[in-house]
Amino acid sequence: MKIPTTLKHKPVVVSENYEQIDGRYARNTDAKGLSLGLAQWNDRGNVDISAKVWRYTGEKWSRQSEEMPLHRVLDLSILICRTIAHFREAYRYEHLYDTENPVIDRVGLQGDAMTVAVCTDNEKINEDIKLFNQALSNDDEMIGERLRTLSRILKDMGY
Repeated sequence: MKIPTTLKHKPVVVSENYEQIDGRYARNTDAKGLSLGLAQWNDRGNVDISAKVWRYTGEKWSRQSEEMPLHRVLDLSILICRTIAHFREAYRYEHLYDTENPVIDRVGLQGDAMTVAVCTDNEKINEDIKLFNQALSNDDEMIGERLRTLSRILKDMGY
């Protein structure tokens, strides 16, 4: 299925077969494609690049398609990596995190830091964190494959 080019997001680089590789949803997903292109929020003379997940309901392109600036995509990647690193050692804690200090890390970015922490405002955090840990464990092979691929590409780029 071809990603539309007549909408506000203007695709430049696309992956139109995403439904074949969408993790555990592969071949049974409404996420039909990914694109990098010109953001829909661009004003005249001010151009931003965005990443977009294109969803198709079977009848039309969905409003639930997500578009994000590239730095947010990378920030999510950083959050994922720090979270996975935490859960590799989380078995050391009774509740899978340090209840006295729920901050996992502070990642320096742009002269400040992104705080990565367990959400203790969640009233069911002790139940939810166990479910989260199990789901992360269940998806370890699939996530690991993507992280190894990302690592190889970053090394090839000199990072």
